[in-house]
Amino acid sequence: MASKFLSTSALFLLIAFSLFLGTSCNQKNSTTPTQSATTSDSSLSKKYSLEKIKLPEGFSINVFAEVPNARSMCLGRNGTLFVGTMSGNVYAVVDTDNNGVAEKVDTIASGLDTPNGVAFKDGSLYVAEHRRIIRFDNIENNLEKHPNYAVVYDKFPDDRNHGWKFIAFGPDGKLYVPVGAPCNICNPDSPYASITRMNPDGTGFEIFAKGIRNTVGFTWHPQTKQIWFTDNGRDNLGDDIPSDELNTAPQKGMHFGYPFCHEGDILDPEFGKGKNCSDYTPPALKLGAHVAALGLRFYTGNMFPSEYQNRIFIAQHGSWNRTTPIGYRVMSVRVENNKAVEYTPFATGWLDEKGKALGRPVDVQVAPDGALLVSDDKQGVIYRITYHK
Repeated sequence: MASKFLSTSALFLLIAFSLFLGTSCNQKNSTTPTQSATTSDSSLSKKYSLEKIKLPEGFSINVFAEVPNARSMCLGRNGTLFVGTMSGNVYAVVDTDNNGVAEKVDTIASGLDTPNGVAFKDGSLYVAEHRRIIRFDNIENNLEKHPNYAVVYDKFPDDRNHGWKFIAFGPDGKLYVPVGAPCNICNPDSPYASITRMNPDGTGFEIFAKGIRNTVGFTWHPQTKQIWFTDNGRDNLGDDIPSDELNTAPQKGMHFGYPFCHEGDILDPEFGKGKNCSDYTPPALKLGAHVAALGLRFYTGNMFPSEYQNRIFIAQHGSWNRTTPIGYRVMSVRVENNKAVEYTPFATGWLDEKGKALGRPVDVQVAPDGALLVSDDKQGVIYRITYHK
């Protein structure tokens, strides 16, 4: 019996050692999705098909929280994750024991008008509705009390097309708010097709950048403090043009081309007549046509390998009118000397081999522990991506 047990154990060790060698060889391709995701909760993993999500070697994914129609995210001073939606609710998500799975999801506001954008400053939560910005003071001490709010600014246009907003505070302490074009393609007056900014109390409203069709995500480089933002290209020019854009604006007053020039080198067939693309700021990177690039963040955590430090993660919501669907993923952009030099997949698998969307990433957020949170409004969930050596 003993010899039989030893031979069986030896065979098991040999198989395990072989699997270890195979895994070690794959570590060279750390920026290419090659490994199926895992989760600490098998029921949630099955429910949300997490076994289909591909990540670089060493990374894994689990469900952080179930949040209906989860869209834009921001973090409070005490680690509360605030989540906006298009459905009227704003949520506060709390992981009380810091185990990577939220225990509480509180509805802190309901009945709002497409409260997609959320931002946090000085203890207050700012929420972007369709036409206005509202503010919930001392919010982390009132998560279960449906607190009252103050109106910060209420003079945004009433157009529904591209009327939802992503918001964030910049290094200058100002609140940045986009105003999308009220159409697929048109030449609207200000403040349409722009990124605006204002003081936290709503005063000092001004246009920061123009020629931006519809951005639903921006962030600032942690060292240069320069804004980077996505912009969704126009429709009805075919499957492959124009590309969505990753842009950067080192100063106020820049024009990024819309509606005259798309992706830096394509004149619009209607509004581009008599124009020159060289008169406008080209994108830092072409992201692909119809990928619907939305939320983005620079990675500033300490969990991921050093090669990911100060990389941009971009959530791509996915195409809605392309013959062959594209997007439905999280991409990574390496930035060197203020230039985008590498563009690679990070998390894929929400689009299956038959072109069916299993999920639609909207926003990304670096958690206090260095994990990457990803919201998905189709599944109504927030994922947590971690790395283990």
